[in-house]
Amino acid sequence: MLKGHDSVIDAINGPVVTVERAEPLAMLELVEVGDSRLTGEIIRLEGNRGAAQIYEITTGLRPGGPVVGTGHPLSVELGPGLIGTIYDGIQRPLAVMRQIEGAFIKRGVHVPALSRDRRWPFQPAVKVGEVVREGAILGRVPETDLIEHRVLLPPGLSGRISFIAAEREYKVDEVIARIETPTGDRQVTMLQRWPVRRGRPYRERLEPSVPLITGQRIIDTFFPIAKGGTAAIPGGFGTGKTVTQHQLAKWSDAQVIVYIGCGERGNEMTEVLVDFPRLIDPRSGRPLMERTILVANTSNMPVAAREASIYTGITMAEYYRDMGYHVALMADSTSRWAEALREISGRLEEMPAEEGFPAYLPSRLAEFYERAGRVITLGGQEGSITTVGAVSPPGGAFTEPVTQNTQRFVRTFWALDRDLASARHFPAINWIESYSGYTDDVTPWWQGNMYDSWRSLRDAAMDVLREDDRLQQVVRLVGADALPDEQRLTLETARIIREAFLQQNALDDVDTFSNPEKQVAMLRVIMHFHDRAKAIVARGVPVLTVRSLPVVERILRMGRSIPNDQIEHIGELIAAVDEQFSQVAKDYS
Repeated sequence: MLKGHDSVIDAINGPVVTVERAEPLAMLELVEVGDSRLTGEIIRLEGNRGAAQIYEITTGLRPGGPVVGTGHPLSVELGPGLIGTIYDGIQRPLAVMRQIEGAFIKRGVHVPALSRDRRWPFQPAVKVGEVVREGAILGRVPETDLIEHRVLLPPGLSGRISFIAAEREYKVDEVIARIETPTGDRQVTMLQRWPVRRGRPYRERLEPSVPLITGQRIIDTFFPIAKGGTAAIPGGFGTGKTVTQHQLAKWSDAQVIVYIGCGERGNEMTEVLVDFPRLIDPRSGRPLMERTILVANTSNMPVAAREASIYTGITMAEYYRDMGYHVALMADSTSRWAEALREISGRLEEMPAEEGFPAYLPSRLAEFYERAGRVITLGGQEGSITTVGAVSPPGGAFTEPVTQNTQRFVRTFWALDRDLASARHFPAINWIESYSGYTDDVTPWWQGNMYDSWRSLRDAAMDVLREDDRLQQVVRLVGADALPDEQRLTLETARIIREAFLQQNALDDVDTFSNPEKQVAMLRVIMHFHDRAKAIVARGVPVLTVRSLPVVERILRMGRSIPNDQIEHIGELIAAVDEQFSQVAKDYS
């Protein structure tokens, strides 16, 4: 219900509107501005004056126009129907708006995020007389073929069930339960609302000890991320940030994907909107959109809505986490979100910090990434949100404020390298500049799942890559021929690791995904080759002879030639390595 509109527009500065007689309004209150009822949010109050950021184009607003408070903060609607929907930054369904307005959306359009007409088959999970606590599952709805929607008792509400709906179809705003509380009966529908800037509560935070398996070898083996973890993908234009996030969305073992296109170019976001509905979930054979929510807010959309889109996406992710799902959230990119903060801050005439960004940029980044985590929900289930944020530093310089501050709040850093991308090495993750703080945390999981050699193989391969990086500096000065054979072998093994293991073709049906068993088997072959070669080179066999062995080419091709269900063929390569090195030993004896 709208209040009276005593407040009026005093001045307009782009997306920021100065409000006069703002006493009836509250900080962060959602408002409707002007005769067109543009959606905005109060972001400053000083006496009887305030400021609102407007989530739509402010062209045509005039001083003296009404500013009407709604009485509640910017919130999202939560309930069946979120999965498979494409929203804008303030959770307006773009497909519905297109049906109403056509290809060009007008200002002031108010469309509910969840359909009020669609009926959902509700299956009760509790009985009359049961005492339930906040977060309890009241019923279940088959939202898609992949996702069972669990209707939860909202946070802060506990009591005895006095009514529960029968098993049939209901609209999201119809009453499906009544709860007896000390203050009276409370009605519950399948539709909930939650303020986007406040994290949803949970019972307990768990250690991030279970890896998010992505099928990308350089990530899972060298720089793993745990479920409930945080990661950043910084890189300049063309280094593959978006493709990497697409791979994570498609192949990771998260159950629900929330993809936020925040301020990216329209053609890139169009590609996402066109491609995602066509993608097939490799595990189920169903469309990937049956477990995906898209938030689209391109660079030509209002800048304030770009700032809100991050919170819109993570609040929906928290909702599915509370159902007991493992959620992966992709934010592309947080740099554009930070630029929105900078623009709004500049129009408010706040004191700028480094490179014009507001002084509160670090705290906003921290608030966002801290909402990730693996938790015990209010209902007693385990759920998680794994947050992966792309960063687009100008010129690819990782010293700029967004990248530097992001590094403070994430534990995994996948640094994309322009030189690798130019050499067509994808994913272009630099193995020297990247790091993961979850390696020790997830090692017990790998060991407990029959991959006892995972950590020792990984560490040995990383030692080779680090030594190769050091030797490359010498090679640039004097050439590889000036090195002793032992060091030239290190260069050769590093080449095999790069080409056979780290490089992965996202467009190849076999190479696009490697399960954990295949990753360990591949690395075991490479390091076995290195150990045998090291022993035989020490006996005087030239490195050129080792490099020319037929098995080398087979090792380089094993990622794309051996499917996940034929791992035994990788084991055959170890036998081939032993056979060929034994022959070399005889030839040089």
